Amino acid sequence: MSESTSLRSVASKDRVGVASCCSQNGFNFIPVCYIYSSVTLELCVFVLLSDMASDSVFVVAIDFGTSYSGYCFSLASGTDQIRQVFWGTEHGLKTPKTPTCILFDRKKEFSKFGYDAVMKYKSLPSSEADKWYFFQNFKMRLYNTKVTSGMEMEASNGKTLPALMVFAESLRYMKEHALNTVQEASFHTVCDPQEITWVITVPAIWSAAARQFMRLAAKEAGLISDMMSEKLIIALEPEAASLWCKQLPQQGFIVEASDKKKFEDSPGIQYIVVDCGGGTIDITVHEIQENHYLKELHKASGGGWGGNRVDENFSAFLREIFDDGVWDEYVKRHPTELQNMMYNFGLQKCSANREAVYIHCYYNLTRVAESRKEISQFFTKVTGAVWCDGAIMVTYEKMKSFFEYSIKNIVGTLREILGKPEMAKVQYILLVGGFSTSIILRDAIRQAFSTKYHVLCPMEAQAAVAKGAVLFGVNPKIIASRISVRTYGVEIYTTFDVAIHDFCKRYVSKADGFVYCKDIFKKLVGIEESVNINEVAKYIFQPIEPDQTSACFAFYSTEKHCAQYVDEEGVELLGTCTVPMPDTRLGKNRELRLDIKFGLTEFKATATDITSKQSRTIVIDFLAV
Repeated sequence: MSESTSLRSVASKDRVGVASCCSQNGFNFIPVCYIYSSVTLELCVFVLLSDMASDSVFVVAIDFGTSYSGYCFSLASGTDQIRQVFWGTEHGLKTPKTPTCILFDRKKEFSKFGYDAVMKYKSLPSSEADKWYFFQNFKMRLYNTKVTSGMEMEASNGKTLPALMVFAESLRYMKEHALNTVQEASFHTVCDPQEITWVITVPAIWSAAARQFMRLAAKEAGLISDMMSEKLIIALEPEAASLWCKQLPQQGFIVEASDKKKFEDSPGIQYIVVDCGGGTIDITVHEIQENHYLKELHKASGGGWGGNRVDENFSAFLREIFDDGVWDEYVKRHPTELQNMMYNFGLQKCSANREAVYIHCYYNLTRVAESRKEISQFFTKVTGAVWCDGAIMVTYEKMKSFFEYSIKNIVGTLREILGKPEMAKVQYILLVGGFSTSIILRDAIRQAFSTKYHVLCPMEAQAAVAKGAVLFGVNPKIIASRISVRTYGVEIYTTFDVAIHDFCKRYVSKADGFVYCKDIFKKLVGIEESVNINEVAKYIFQPIEPDQTSACFAFYSTEKHCAQYVDEEGVELLGTCTVPMPDTRLGKNRELRLDIKFGLTEFKATATDITSKQSRTIVIDFLAV
């Protein structure tokens, strides 16, 4: 017996690497096996995702953010009472999220997470801190980069640990915290983890590999027992926020003198959601349908323009102030004190006041600076900041300058989207996420768009994603359709045509000598095409060789509208999966059926070898590519 990558489509009789286009209603779909993309999604032939929470008692949604993380939960039977968990009470705080910071000891063992990690790390002597592993803002390592299961991650002191370990231990802490909270909320009734459906939020602009990495981390953390588990839903952050905002009453939004318009949850209403996080800005456009479900109107957009960019600009300004090597020495020798200083600035940048801010200058920065010269002299050559009795006073105008990069990109992207003819009916711009609580950011968005659009921000902007994710977990089908962010296709073999095919692409069948063209990119879903969640595509294939014992599916994507070959520039391999076809008695007359249901944010497919009547769910490993 031999193995081949080739199949032929029964419908067209073409020999194909995976499929020729067998579609329903004239629409092409991706025959992908567990693909993570904004298009989506999840197929279970016997158990539909819409029933995912039906056998669960609770839905727990974890908003795993770049800067801050938190979770909310409710009974799976209804979302009338979504419970918000608050953090930091033991430190005199009460916030809907805790810092996404994790600390490992010198033995590389988990120590603390969140506020506890921050407090523990800053209490360590500098000599001891250099031996520990403190991670913050590490979620950004999965954005706009090649993600693999074995990638390493750098701690604040330059030491490294496996990224999977960092994410898994963070999720494990959140899981244990949630289980304890749910148990207390249910009057100490023993809560079986199998009675919980977990939801983890991710940016809509993340890659397929990054989303699969989060599922793998959740498995390692014990949220699910295997990668195919239906007890975990991956939710897109702007979609979750959209679900929460659209059901809020008028008093659920911040009252601004410039706009007191109530958001209308009515069929036909179109609005744009801007999820402003610490790491990324995620933008999506929705239209409310007759059944109050949501239809996506524009592919997910955004970039790494979140609140951390403001922090970086402030840090660069401090380096400008404390020149002569002072700032670099401080950063290297006193990382825990620096972390506390930047944390305090992070709170200040999201202030609702239009006034100067005062940043406490810690002891070691003062000491290092005064070893060179009197500290006030460092401020004589800069504008926008002055030394003020142990603190750095930053003017409001200077604070606004730290936001320029983020605001320029957000406003520019919104103008590009809203300038398209198909966006003419958009009425609202909803600002959500922790970064949106900054009056500087909200003022800039309103100044750019308030004459034409109603710019609204919910009172609980930081909790909007987690609460909306609970709604999504209870009813994943509430998002009726999505827009494909890329063009997806599959490698096929087709009849060789000397007029249009490259000679080097010739493939001759060993069975009958027929000449095919290999490496053809067969478009299945085009960029910016709408995909309805409930559409089902069925594909029937036959082997290209009589003794073929397996079929290999190779899936590709590109930002181009189409491509001819899978190996041309701009076409990326997403992943592959192999389906066994062990019974070869019928030769090339055997059939392999692939059933795909499109919906939600991930997708898996079931393949059935008709000859042996064996079915299996097949998985693409994006992390191995």
